[in-house]
Amino acid sequence: MSVFTTLTLEEVRAWLRDFAIGEIIELRGIAAGITNTNYFVITQNANNAHSRYVLTIFEHNKLEELPYFVDLMTHLAKHGVPCPAPIIDKNGLALHVLKGKPALMVSCLKGSDTEKPNVVQCAQVAKALAQLHIAGQNFVRKSHNPLGAEWREVTAQQVMPKLSSDEQSLLKAELDFQDKLNLSKLPHGVVHGDLFRDNVLFDGEQLGGFIDFYYACDDSLAYDVAIAVNDWCVLEDGSFDEEKLKAFLSAYQALRPFTEAECLSWHMLLRSAALRFWLSRLFDFYYPAEGELTHAKDPNHFKQILQHRIQLQLETHQ
Repeated sequence: MSVFTTLTLEEVRAWLRDFAIGEIIELRGIAAGITNTNYFVITQNANNAHSRYVLTIFEHNKLEELPYFVDLMTHLAKHGVPCPAPIIDKNGLALHVLKGKPALMVSCLKGSDTEKPNVVQCAQVAKALAQLHIAGQNFVRKSHNPLGAEWREVTAQQVMPKLSSDEQSLLKAELDFQDKLNLSKLPHGVVHGDLFRDNVLFDGEQLGGFIDFYYACDDSLAYDVAIAVNDWCVLEDGSFDEEKLKAFLSAYQALRPFTEAECLSWHMLLRSAALRFWLSRLFDFYYPAEGELTHAKDPNHFKQILQHRIQLQLETHQ
């Protein structure tokens, strides 16, 4: 993610002495995202073979909050879900403290993110997401969603004074709508929580895997699908690309079909997912964190998506 904590090659070299992964030869900050600090770590072993890892410095999480994510990625990787595997040191530990903050190193997947996914790629992502949800059913740890209803209300109060009167009206109306929803009967389990295009890697047309699991938690599985399609299957104006949406939902439901309750709640989940990211982008835009390399994403994009999802639900239920 963005570089908020600056590390030197020598600092990381000293830290890596407890790992059996060779000698570090390059350290490079990753200037994408808005939450944690990420670096590429490239090492070389005695045979001059190179290996590549991702080192994450957690800017907001406490050390005791992180075993859930480490154990989850380990669990998913063992069950065939394409995702990074945590790297343990010579003492069997994956989590450490670096510059006074929690740190974790994971394997680096092949590929890069795609700005304009095609229909085939959308279907691959959907299939892997269904695999993640199925594998997560056997994961014993639980973690509540920190970006749920309480966060929504607090964040809305913080950004409300910054908005235009029209935006304030939209936000208040949507908060009222979401507060009345009861989604307790929907299937719950492990969700990625942030499966955007920049958190999925492709090696050509082949899916490399999912990254950035630090919003993962227990929530509605269909809500996770709604988060994904709101990014993977949209046109520039925020409306759906119907071909991509159909491919995504078909590929997902080929492995895990929606229940009747999920089908009935689908449009509400699309709105809930759009509101979540409109609010988080508004907060990051108006209250940016300081970092060496940062970028805040445009909140208006998700305002448009939310408006389209509200209109879609109205048209569907006419």
